Amino acid sequence: MSHVILGLLLIAPQSFYDLIKAFEAGVALFYSASSGSIKRALDTLLTREFIEVASVEAGRRGRKVYRVTEAGCAEFRAWMTGEPAGPDLETAALSRLYFLGLLEPGERVPVLRRIVARIETDLAALSALDKHLDTLEIPEEHRDLAAHQRATLDYGIASQRFMLDWFRDHLDRYESPDR
Repeated sequence: MSHVILGLLLIAPQSFYDLIKAFEAGVALFYSASSGSIKRALDTLLTREFIEVASVEAGRRGRKVYRVTEAGCAEFRAWMTGEPAGPDLETAALSRLYFLGLLEPGERVPVLRRIVARIETDLAALSALDKHLDTLEIPEEHRDLAAHQRATLDYGIASQRFMLDWFRDHLDRYESPDR
């Protein structure tokens, strides 16, 4: 969440309300967040000095506009160029893709390659589990449950294959000489 907020603030300084609207307008396609989670992330970013209050507007509420500090820029760049981590690869990959234009052109292809490599690793693990399950004898009383659990695994494999094909295609288009 914090890195997504840093990315949004790198695009333009924004208030808390603006950030909520930015999530609703685009980020929600790959990352859902409540206003409370956005507020907590803002507070953490302020504490870690990755963002600062750029201005406070006059009025009852004193609307604060936030901007990214140099430390925040470095943190964002390290996250973007680092290995996609965490259990939710789709969110990690799409978050980086969404903000890829904030990196220098020469930094973008390695980010896409790391995403592809992580998808390949996750897909290999799911495929290995699939093969392992083929060797197991399922007791009769659990076969109906196992069939639905296997369908869930099949969905996960199909989803990973789609994501891998999509990111490979995007990477190929991005690396093409006529781009």
